Amino acid sequence: MPSVVLPSSPLAGGKPVTIGYRREGQGPVLLFLHGGWGYEMYPIDIGAFSGSYTVVIPDRSGYGCSTALDAFPAEFHFRAAQETMALLDALGIDHAVWWGHSDGAVIAALAAIHAPQRVSAAVLEALHYSATKPRSRSFFQRMASDPDSFGEPIRRTLAAEHGEHRWRSILQLDGQAWLDLAAGAATPRANLYDDRLSALRRPTLVVHGGEDPRTEPGELDAILEEIPQALLSLHPSAGHSPHSAASRDAVTSAIIDFLDSCGPHQGRP
Repeated sequence: MPSVVLPSSPLAGGKPVTIGYRREGQGPVLLFLHGGWGYEMYPIDIGAFSGSYTVVIPDRSGYGCSTALDAFPAEFHFRAAQETMALLDALGIDHAVWWGHSDGAVIAALAAIHAPQRVSAAVLEALHYSATKPRSRSFFQRMASDPDSFGEPIRRTLAAEHGEHRWRSILQLDGQAWLDLAAGAATPRANLYDDRLSALRRPTLVVHGGEDPRTEPGELDAILEEIPQALLSLHPSAGHSPHSAASRDAVTSAIIDFLDSCGPHQGRP
């Protein structure tokens, strides 16, 4: 896997990091940002896009082939967006379609809000809105305190990507980061965007599973209310990762149709 060295990463507290990434195809850049467990747990169908797009899939600091971290900082989503833009700078990429899944979707949304010139269009899959996530609190506590409780297939996939001695730390760090977000929220209704999600004006496709266990009641409605221009690709029987489940082909088609509708520059500013 190729990699680049960033002299300073906000996600790593300003320290230098090595970022590993996958790159395949040609054409406009389609950037995929993985969720809190890394890429290989929920891989995308790269071949469906690489004929028309340069698909770039980085491992954030802390994951996969990138530099390990001892903790995820406060505002880790925003800092990850900054790190990702630094990676794009290092690769000579001015703007891209940002497709994020779960934590990656939050990162993509924040990039579209704070640096819209870098985001041609946004595909937000399994997007989180609430900072407190009360229904997921026990799940995050399980990640933080008992990563070995997850099934053998999950442990095997995580170990293959992150290393036998590192995968537990990744689950613990992400679970604890979400618990810290909840503890630091000013109110139970606090969101991850400081009430600025409505500032997202780039062409947007929201991809969501109707059976997503990480979605709070009313969360999807709040997202769509704040991004009224967004198109919705809802997959009623899908869970947290529609792109890698039985709905994979439908999600792929929806994303391709969305990008085609954005025009030849995918909504370039």
